[in-house]
Amino acid sequence: MPIDRGERLLEGDPTGRNGALGNRRGCDPCSHGGGHLASRSWRQLWPDEQKPRGIEQFAQFLNSASLERVSDARSTKGELTRRALLAAAIERFGHAGYRATSVADITRDAGVSGTAAYAYFDNKKELFLAALDEDAAAVMGEGLSGFMDDPDVLLSWRMTLITTLVDALDRHPLARRVLGGLEPDVTDRVLDLPALVELRKAVVERLRIDQCAGIVRAELDVESVGNGAVTIILALLVAIEQFGRGTFARHGTDVFSVFDAALGLTRTD
Repeated sequence: MPIDRGERLLEGDPTGRNGALGNRRGCDPCSHGGGHLASRSWRQLWPDEQKPRGIEQFAQFLNSASLERVSDARSTKGELTRRALLAAAIERFGHAGYRATSVADITRDAGVSGTAAYAYFDNKKELFLAALDEDAAAVMGEGLSGFMDDPDVLLSWRMTLITTLVDALDRHPLARRVLGGLEPDVTDRVLDLPALVELRKAVVERLRIDQCAGIVRAELDVESVGNGAVTIILALLVAIEQFGRGTFARHGTDVFSVFDAALGLTRTD
């Protein structure tokens, strides 16, 4: 289960090298007929004819996102060149920054001619923004993969999402650089990234399912709360990058407690 990685991140040991850890401090998961609801799926709680209708739609929503990524891989030569440029740009901009990077550096790293970039991007800024969109989409994609691994886990998905996003930043230098405040000219663009829009949709859909299942409060405005939850998660990622991973190790459980209290998690036994 991805929750193991979450426990390690909370203790400041994302690799798990310090050995197995106990349960999250202060955790009192709901139960349903014995056992932890957080670690059980709807298949264990409802017969097929009684399962929440939204679960299957949510799985289809995530699967369609996955299929879009697969279809993107079946690209023309031109699209492959564009992707090579973006991959090189992510690495260069992510490690050296916007000002210290030239388009010539990127085309050389991508193994294409010096003018090839201008067939796809008007200028360096446009290439930078496209690279940021691409890297941020990869981070969000890893976050959503936590849902895809087991889209019907009931309560642990919030921890899975947050810890997966934190972990993903290590592999995405440009997204990490921007969240760390090292590219102030584009920081405000983060809130409007297409990938963040998709993440909001996924969280809203997931809350809607939990609401139908009676796991969160019936009167909850899932659209508003889902959008707000993603904003809080983004702020947490910014704090982690600017103040260090110790921020999450010290206050991660508090964040999860706030989510649980806001959603009004209920017992179903």
